[in-house]
Amino acid sequence: RHGTIRSDDSRFPIPDSRHARQRMKAIGILGGAFAPFHNGHLRAAIEARDRLDLSQVRLVPTAHPMHRRGSRVSARRRLEWIKAAVRRERGLVPDDHEIVRDGPSYTIDTLEELRRDFPRAALVLLMGSDAFQHFHTWRQWERILDFAHLAVIVRPGTEIQPSAEIADRLVGRVAASPEALHEQPAGLWMPLELPPLDISSTRVRWLLKQDRSVRGLVPDAI
Repeated sequence: RHGTIRSDDSRFPIPDSRHARQRMKAIGILGGAFAPFHNGHLRAAIEARDRLDLSQVRLVPTAHPMHRRGSRVSARRRLEWIKAAVRRERGLVPDDHEIVRDGPSYTIDTLEELRRDFPRAALVLLMGSDAFQHFHTWRQWERILDFAHLAVIVRPGTEIQPSAEIADRLVGRVAASPEALHEQPAGLWMPLELPPLDISSTRVRWLLKQDRSVRGLVPDAI
């Protein structure tokens, strides 16, 4: 019952286009430690912006993540890196919501704040397939679809393997196309196939420790 899900999986009904709502602005949200922000992050944001026709993608560095050890680099400095990297990129917006907010960095809190900031926009939470597999462990994860759509970034041809809890929650919520994400403010999900760019923050940090070049892996401004 809870096997893999492909983008064309017929078990998830396509929303009835006869009830489509008026098109609205759609805003992407891409969070992460960004320690450092690298070209894989940058390319994912640009691809999501263009493929989903997002008016902007907000890049949200975590300040006090509960699921992993915090970065040795301050959140403020990581935000400055993002600002430098996207200064000339249309629609990519550094976002300090989790920095200025006290307490742990929970996605649900950030989405609630963004919904207040953008009450008339569709919000699209961008996440990798690894995070998606553990989505049910996030704080108040069941409520996230009340505030945003989900776009799960996968390699082309890759199958998505959600937990049973996630699969049950997604029944009947697949977006037939990117356009569907613009027709309601939240509640749908879709796989977003992006060409792989094999760069990780872990590798960048390792190269720096070895006093080796990271040119081509991080934006030149960083």
